[in-house]
Amino acid sequence: MTRRLTLLLAVLPLCVSRSPAAEPCTRPHIGGIVADPPELRSANGALAVEFSFETFTDHYGRARYCYVAANGAQSPTLRVRPGDRLTLRLKNNLPANPAVPPRHHDMTIQGPCGAGRMTPATTNLHFHGLSIPPACRADEVISTMVQPSPTAFEYRFQIPPHQPPGLYWYHPHPHGFSEAQVLGGASGALIVEGIEQVKPQVSALPERILVLRDQVIPDMPDEAGETRGPQPAKDISLNFVAVMYPADRPAAMVAQPGRREFWRVLNAAADTYFQLQIRTGPSLREARTPLPLELIALDGAPADPHAAAPQAAVLLPPGARAEFIVTTPPEGTFAQLVTLPYDTGPSGESTPLRVIANFFSTRQAPEPAARLPQSTTSEPAPFTGLTAIAPARERLLYFSEKRRNPADPASPLDYFVTVEGDQPKPFDSNFTVPDIIVRQGTVEDWVIQNRAPEAHAFHIHQVHFQVLERDGRVVNEPALRDTVDLPYWDGKSPRYPRLKLRLDFRDPQIVGTFLYHCHILEHEDRGMMGTIRVDPR
Repeated sequence: MTRRLTLLLAVLPLCVSRSPAAEPCTRPHIGGIVADPPELRSANGALAVEFSFETFTDHYGRARYCYVAANGAQSPTLRVRPGDRLTLRLKNNLPANPAVPPRHHDMTIQGPCGAGRMTPATTNLHFHGLSIPPACRADEVISTMVQPSPTAFEYRFQIPPHQPPGLYWYHPHPHGFSEAQVLGGASGALIVEGIEQVKPQVSALPERILVLRDQVIPDMPDEAGETRGPQPAKDISLNFVAVMYPADRPAAMVAQPGRREFWRVLNAAADTYFQLQIRTGPSLREARTPLPLELIALDGAPADPHAAAPQAAVLLPPGARAEFIVTTPPEGTFAQLVTLPYDTGPSGESTPLRVIANFFSTRQAPEPAARLPQSTTSEPAPFTGLTAIAPARERLLYFSEKRRNPADPASPLDYFVTVEGDQPKPFDSNFTVPDIIVRQGTVEDWVIQNRAPEAHAFHIHQVHFQVLERDGRVVNEPALRDTVDLPYWDGKSPRYPRLKLRLDFRDPQIVGTFLYHCHILEHEDRGMMGTIRVDPR
């Protein structure tokens, strides 16, 4: 073990993203030590960012995408405080005809923030989880089209003073092409600072930022003959350190032994579920005992400290985030970060058990690069949920899917999210009437059913919700979320899997039209998305 650690520590500088001078979208070495992403911090109430949006085809023939900052940092973590002004200038450097799969829906858009044809070279940005207006140059993705141009497109908005401190993220959202760009790695974390003031148990703890992504598995021979169990649907990576099938060589993580650390984990995968667990044991092969995870926040919203017991595993559907405290194993103990099997249904993607990273506790490990500030309070902020607020109404929505040619099992699937009483239809950017209209200042209950033979992940832009019921049973899930899993229908049960959510439309800044959809981006690109308009009082 000591020799292995010495070798790992020796190659640490090689495992960090390099300058884009030679080629854009470089990646760390397979099996390397996981380093925190580079970061850009606000100062004096503002953060100004210059991004170029780049692409590159790797030697497996897969398209990579990335955001490169002015200082050469790739997909940096943006760190801001409540009330800060964020200005982000995005220059689209994609070629006019990048090599991506054919579009699922041909979109020529005429909207308040742009007009023209959505193409494989079109991009934009969604600031996932932030409560900022669905307005041009803020967080509007229905008609905002950033086309290849020598001129940058400027986003500018204020982080709301009431934004909960926690982990959010940014990624592209051009309808029909979101999956390809996110699969290629176009994503980054965004942190609203101050969580130590509402969760003093994280005060001064070492901090890790962990971004999980996925990518298509290249078509290549198994030269090493190292296949280890069922084939997953996608390759995965941790802070861009790839874990590729069939060899599945894990990344490496090192830490000082017996330390409490604060982990902030983002599932930035386009399509892949992660059910995270940290296992320990006397050897890597015998690492089976789960380490308890002390949940601090979900989807950027601090959880109720009185109801969130330590967990053995945390399920993250695509788009979701979890922040938790981990105590690193003693020196000489082996540990692994794994994703457990998750059954996405007979039509879903394969997600078997996979080792993401081997974790080594050693006093040779460098001191953590980042620590949270010291808290000035000793009492956690009370959890403010939505259960005591009377909903203005209840709605029923459902996920479904249909083959274009039912007689041909290989024909493409169309995906739908439908308000009960309407006819299923794929999303169309040129809608004239939104699917749902609500009044600002209210909360509503939405029952979401899954009538499809595969799992889906419900996400809504701009607002958060609380899970009240699962399959008709009241649950105590003490956190607000913006993304949640919905298990598949087995095709036989008389009742569909369903969630009851209470959604919060009280923020006076959230007025206008925005989206809700499945955050499995293949499904969203194929039409599983709807529109909602929040009207002023």
